[in-house]
Amino acid sequence: MKETSFINQNKEKWSRFEKLYESQANDPEELSDLYMDITDDLSYAQTFYRRRTVRVYLNQLAQRVYTGVHKQKGESLKKFITVWKVSLPLEIYRSRKNLLFALAVFMVYMMIGVLTTHMDPDFPRIVLGDGYVDMTLQNIQDGNPLKVYETDDQMAMFIQITTNNMKVAFLTFFVGFFFTIGTHLLLFYNGVMLGAFQYFFHAKGLLITSFLGIWIHGAFEISAIVLAGGAGITAGNGLLFPKSYTRIQSLQLSTKRGLKIMMSLVPFIIAAGFLESFVTANYQNLPNWSKWALILFSFAVILFFYVFYPMYVARKYPELVDKEEVGNFVQRKAFNFDKIRSIGEIIADSFRLYRMEFAKFTKINALIVLPLIATVVFLQDINHYNLQLTEYYYDWASQLEFMIGYGFRNTQDFIVFGVWTFIFALIFTSVFWSVYTVGQLFSWRSFFSYAKKRFLPIWLGNLFLCVIVLSLPYYFLIFAIFLIPFFYLNASTMGLSDLKTGKKFGLGFKYSQQHYGKTLVVIFILLLLTAMMMQPIALVFSIHDGWRNEPLIRDILDMTADFIKRVAQIFTDDYMIWSNAFRQLIYVLFMLGVLPLVIITMAFGFYSEREKTEAVGLRKEFEKFGKRSRVKETNVD
Repeated sequence: MKETSFINQNKEKWSRFEKLYESQANDPEELSDLYMDITDDLSYAQTFYRRRTVRVYLNQLAQRVYTGVHKQKGESLKKFITVWKVSLPLEIYRSRKNLLFALAVFMVYMMIGVLTTHMDPDFPRIVLGDGYVDMTLQNIQDGNPLKVYETDDQMAMFIQITTNNMKVAFLTFFVGFFFTIGTHLLLFYNGVMLGAFQYFFHAKGLLITSFLGIWIHGAFEISAIVLAGGAGITAGNGLLFPKSYTRIQSLQLSTKRGLKIMMSLVPFIIAAGFLESFVTANYQNLPNWSKWALILFSFAVILFFYVFYPMYVARKYPELVDKEEVGNFVQRKAFNFDKIRSIGEIIADSFRLYRMEFAKFTKINALIVLPLIATVVFLQDINHYNLQLTEYYYDWASQLEFMIGYGFRNTQDFIVFGVWTFIFALIFTSVFWSVYTVGQLFSWRSFFSYAKKRFLPIWLGNLFLCVIVLSLPYYFLIFAIFLIPFFYLNASTMGLSDLKTGKKFGLGFKYSQQHYGKTLVVIFILLLLTAMMMQPIALVFSIHDGWRNEPLIRDILDMTADFIKRVAQIFTDDYMIWSNAFRQLIYVLFMLGVLPLVIITMAFGFYSEREKTEAVGLRKEFEKFGKRSRVKETNVD
């Protein structure tokens, strides 16, 4: 067919599409039909009119048809509805054992609170605080036992309560990543507190009164906490039971599953805040039947959405119940240390290498470093026993000062400070050995052979950083950040270079100066990531203004340490010792978890600067020149 005949035969159809596409009231089905016709025309034109403009025109037109079809069908809204109708209920059904387990352990923890309060009527003062208990006793005497929920500004109360409930629920989920331990701690904390609270009112003969007032909003609020605990356990189980995936891959998949459940809780958390602010606040004006009706309706909604409807969807779509989600994981590539890395590559590769070699350096740190630290910290707690009887404004800064000894209050502090420089050198040695033997199996013989040759050079190269970071008060560390890069690569040069020690010492300063700008940016990125990751658990805003006051922003460490403090009050007058000892344990584990990542960035910084100076990788490529297989070339080739 001649080109002119082909155009005349189809131009009305093409013109129809252009008008239809520009129209606001177009028909998606007609667009779909046109798509089939025009792609056929395009195929014909590509065969017979390859060098003609009609082929270009039809190619552009087909792209517009494709865009129109996928734009006009409203897939986003349809997919959103499908998620809430099918995908989310199925995910809840798949996680039903974890949700049921969270409910069971929460009930056990609640019974612990009930039984403990039954045996010790003063137990609510431990979990609720003296101030809250005394206020509630006064409200009971005034004839308004739940006066705490009354407020003049209900909208402000709604925002505050909803924000707090959202934080507690997502914190309960988030800390499940750490082998579900954090989730159990928060479920325990809330369960014991709820049990003690309800039995406290029962002892005063006000169980029904408190139940009808509290559970107006508590049906949604407590259910959300329990379900968030189930979602956290679902996420954490990915790390505990990876099946055929790596632990990181399994955690990624399980986190997505848990997040879906968490997203479903948001409306209920908002509803709980609304009920607490606008309904519970006026509970005395409501007849009892309306309270019962509201509580039963709330529980019915929860049961329908998280029990009955998921069972219905699972029976309706049995083929989807056991359908396992497959992650789109990128295949791991071997590390090429002989290359110049950008800042982004240093951070990304550091995280990847951290995951790969975690088991190797953690085994050394757990079996050698941790017992050493425990011994030193125990001796320091005895040395500063009187100072450990209080809670400090910046608790983490004070505790690290006591543990490491950089307060230099007596001779033992100076000795302990010196011991800590060797402890840090041992941590650096374990990580540098893992980098040096990347991909190899763990071997004590290999590690001790490496440490025998390089431990003292690493200690010497790391000494400058230790003096700067450990000897300065925390409020000077912000300014010291700009000094740290001058010594950042000293230890990695000592641990990874094969030169003689004397030459490595000068080379470390040279590489550190050359890498100054990148080091500074890497430090700021690591600080930001650490603050974001650790804030729900501990550290960043854990600030106290006297031991009786709550911190500015409570985290899981504050909650747990506060609970330990109140329990220890029963048994000893020196109860703060136990609370501070628990904080020290968390800080040590945090240090052993984060410091290796920082050390790995030093290793990549060293290799990057070595490549700039010596071009080791480039020379290796020249040696391969002309020797590559022309049949089996890799993507790199």
